[in-house]
Amino acid sequence: MPDKPNDAAASATPLDKLDDYALRYAVRHATLAPSSHNSQPWRFVPAHDRILLCADRLRALPVVDPFDRELIISCGAALFNLRVALASLGIGYAITLFPTSLDPDVLADVRLLRERPVGADLVPLLNAISLRVTTRRPFSPAPVPAAVEHELIEAARTEGVDVACATEAAKREAIADLIAQADRRQFADPRFRRELAKWIHPRRTGDGMPAYAAGLAPLLDFAAPLVASAIRTFDMGGGVAATHRELAAGSPLLLCISTSVDDAQAWLAAGEALERVLLVLTLHGLCASYLNQPIEVAELRSQLGTLLGMPESACPQLLLRIGHGTPDAPSPRRPLSEVVA
Repeated sequence: MPDKPNDAAASATPLDKLDDYALRYAVRHATLAPSSHNSQPWRFVPAHDRILLCADRLRALPVVDPFDRELIISCGAALFNLRVALASLGIGYAITLFPTSLDPDVLADVRLLRERPVGADLVPLLNAISLRVTTRRPFSPAPVPAAVEHELIEAARTEGVDVACATEAAKREAIADLIAQADRRQFADPRFRRELAKWIHPRRTGDGMPAYAAGLAPLLDFAAPLVASAIRTFDMGGGVAATHRELAAGSPLLLCISTSVDDAQAWLAAGEALERVLLVLTLHGLCASYLNQPIEVAELRSQLGTLLGMPESACPQLLLRIGHGTPDAPSPRRPLSEVVA
């Protein structure tokens, strides 16, 4: 992350107080970040001249995400949106990650500064925050232009992570086979199905994925046969599951974000990189969704890295499918009163 605190920031004049409008504006944009199962596992604590970003572990996913890796990635995406919103307001900031060992839920201390504007390069991304959605529909086979692919790679690397891409049909099909294998393992676990059912329940309103419950009705019946790739390769609009070959052909670009270490700080950086990539591709009129199954199944994670030609030390964190498509409706969001302490 390029705008971490430094000596100049330490001597800068702190902002007296963030007014209520600016606070609501910044936090509302932060909460539009993506999160696993749309769980929105974050809390924001305004404190005079700073905003603390905290993990809300009551919203954790203990089956699919037993170490809170994806939870912290989600919070990293929210932190990136917060940076964009503050930059758009002309408010300077300096960020200290994991500021206290006494409370591991405090992920970032965002100190607001009267002077030292930062993040001018982020301002053009602001409008993309409200436009970005996760699109689970099939994509057009039209390729992503090479220049745009390069821009996405550089966007991720700006946040200090590594990237590997797959555009060749054979490589994408091999990855699709790995995704299918991960699907079978996950859906064979009744705990996974129960946890998923909780978050797609139609009675959910401010979070989760209730809009997809109708298309995934078989998953709510634990005794029913399960289609291996139903949840992430399902055509929600038409209710027709995509075959793995169609998935590979219809996703012209697969992009994997990885880190050199596998700890909380790396997960936070991966989330910031994820959101920067998503906002950049949104500005280019592209869509994206997640194919994280092989990363969520520990035994398959290294195999994904091998297929993508990553070093043995690489830790895959996120796998995106990117292409031209029709955006889905936005996911619901919790009111600010529930996320601001």
